[in-house]
Amino acid sequence: MMRITKRTRFSPCSDILHSVVVASSVTVFGGIVHILLPPSEKKTAGGDGPPLDLASLSFPTLNPVRKRVLSALVKASRRADAQDVLGLPPGQADDALTRNKALRKAATLPVARLYTGVLYDNLNLPELDQDAAAEQVIVFSGLWGALRLTDRVPPYRLAMGVSLPPVGRLGTLWRPAMREALRLDGGLIVDMRSGPYASAWRAPQPAVAVRVFRERLAGGVPERTVVSHMAKATRGRIAHDLLKTGAAPRTPEELQKTVADLGHTAELNGSNLDIILHG
Repeated sequence: MMRITKRTRFSPCSDILHSVVVASSVTVFGGIVHILLPPSEKKTAGGDGPPLDLASLSFPTLNPVRKRVLSALVKASRRADAQDVLGLPPGQADDALTRNKALRKAATLPVARLYTGVLYDNLNLPELDQDAAAEQVIVFSGLWGALRLTDRVPPYRLAMGVSLPPVGRLGTLWRPAMREALRLDGGLIVDMRSGPYASAWRAPQPAVAVRVFRERLAGGVPERTVVSHMAKATRGRIAHDLLKTGAAPRTPEELQKTVADLGHTAELNGSNLDIILHG
């Protein structure tokens, strides 16, 4: 099937991947793709909606754990050593703690507008079909567990890697509840989460974790290294492209073909889809 699609390239002056529109043959398969994303430390400063209503959130069986984590976070944010407990950078601690203390009464906004930063800049949600994105994307969170893009929550600061008094390691705390709550109805899972968020819920098969490497020649021999910052941009762009084209691969092999058709260098290695950046 011929489609007008976007091939991506990096701008040397920006973290955002820019797109060149070209005619490309992209096979549209007949499955559904679930895209798992981490949150972002960077968030919109404030909401414009009513205060938090846990009963309105997706995956309602997570609410008992959400209540425990919410209560523990508000209390921890009032401690004298809150910055150390929550692992907050000095320049961001005051603002983060102020937000955390006010979580129960703060104005909310949709998850689609809450998270900013490199991955979400490249995901570029306003350009996508909102219904399709809301159906396919799940965002993982140290505070809320898992959310859909339409869920409304207030801005907060809590990483999954934190050991939060008195509930302990958040990944460990969330794991049993996530196992029960996230029973996805078939379809391929494309996992773009970072390690701490992936540890909170092990995606069932068929699932493919997206990794990003940079390849350079060293003495005429190709060498690959893991990248972090540009990995976020790349994952955001791939998620954008999958949603934009409506491509719905059913297997890891179909996913690799789809991502390659979209202009990325992609290799399937076991349960990992490795994206290779050159230069």
